[in-house]
Amino acid sequence: MKNLNQILAITVLLFTFYCCKENRENSIEPTKKETWIKLFNGKNLEGWTPKIKGHKLGDNYNNTFIVEDDVLKVSYKNYDSFNNAFGHLFYKNPYSNYKFRMDYRFTGEQVLGGKPWAFKNSGVMIHCEDPKNMGLQQNFPVSIEVQLLGGNGTDARSTGNLCTPGTHVFYKDSLVTEHIIQSSSKTFHGEQWVNLEIEVRNDSIIKHFINGENVLSYTKPHIGGAVNYNQDIWKLKENQPLKGGYISLQSESHPIEFKNIELLEL
Repeated sequence: MKNLNQILAITVLLFTFYCCKENRENSIEPTKKETWIKLFNGKNLEGWTPKIKGHKLGDNYNNTFIVEDDVLKVSYKNYDSFNNAFGHLFYKNPYSNYKFRMDYRFTGEQVLGGKPWAFKNSGVMIHCEDPKNMGLQQNFPVSIEVQLLGGNGTDARSTGNLCTPGTHVFYKDSLVTEHIIQSSSKTFHGEQWVNLEIEVRNDSIIKHFINGENVLSYTKPHIGGAVNYNQDIWKLKENQPLKGGYISLQSESHPIEFKNIELLEL
């Protein structure tokens, strides 16, 4: 009888433990599903507006930005010479805290008249100024540039670097005023697709990822440095933190393609 009571007691304890465990598991909220927004529909430039140096906002000069086969392309088919027509394709909404991702690849040959440094050179500009405020002859928006570079077939050439048109950042806890900070990425030669992801946390920290690898991190983006338009106005804003802004894709004289352009708000 004593043994039977012990067996019953153990059975009750095990049943109680199982029920409590099941209730706890059921009470845990399921992991929130990430909702990535497609910024590019694969069909046309809906939601995107070009701003090319020497031309008004919205003028897609020489069809620089085109869509073919579900891919957004920077094309120079209609150019005789580049003529410093630096371009940027702006997405319609500004953002502050988010992850941005896409795939890119350089193709073909650099257009005649492109700068030597612009060979297989493009970028994603984040925390951009409003394109409506850009001057007709302004080269680049005040922004943080996630620089994209392709290899020349021989030399090491990292991608996912940082360029700072009209801005400064802190890198490894120190203020950096140089225009370029190189990433730790490997070199990508030829016309292979490369995956880029950017994590942006307001004006605190920004991270660059190439093919899933964190290749560069920095903090405290803010206004600073030379701008070739409205210099007096930007000088008054010097040291102001960059907490958000527009996103743009760059055209710098070498054909490049973009696809799977998505954003996750944080």
